[in-house]
Amino acid sequence: MGKFSFIPTAIEGVFIVETTAFTDARGYFMETYNEKDFSAAGITTHFVQDNQSSSSRGVLRGLHFQMEHPQAKLVRVISGEVFDVAVDIRPNSPTYGKWVGVILSAQNRRQFLIPKGFAHGFLVLSEQAEFAYKCDELYHPKDEGGILWNDPNIAIEWPLPEGVEPILSQKDKGFSQLVMP
Repeated sequence: MGKFSFIPTAIEGVFIVETTAFTDARGYFMETYNEKDFSAAGITTHFVQDNQSSSSRGVLRGLHFQMEHPQAKLVRVISGEVFDVAVDIRPNSPTYGKWVGVILSAQNRRQFLIPKGFAHGFLVLSEQAEFAYKCDELYHPKDEGGILWNDPNIAIEWPLPEGVEPILSQKDKGFSQLVMP
């Protein structure tokens, strides 16, 4: 079991991950991570922490990153639907300041693999969403940085109805723009 597909995105190292779900009259079973299968695909990230959050429609979390202890993440949605975004903040990267986004849902069972050196955020599209992710570095609260969700230099195309503002934490409202070269 554990047949994974790693779909490249427009930014090198960021992948959409699909897995096979085995369904019958009782429901389904699927592997969400298998170190051997990921390693065979050249992904040798060693995950050390799992996190989960619950949010309601219109909540936007992000764009977050760790400064001195960057984290790679494997993210997925357990229930509901989100628009998930990764922004390249690696200073010498040819895609610095570029973003890639994907819809993750309980129905499509997709995951998003985000390597170190990226800011991450998501917008909840469903009434409620449960979001889970693996990290390859422990969380250090004093090490957290962020970028303003609507930074015009990045120009993320959030799927918000016209004139609707997302629900943000006070911390996320206070982030600044990404410094562009």
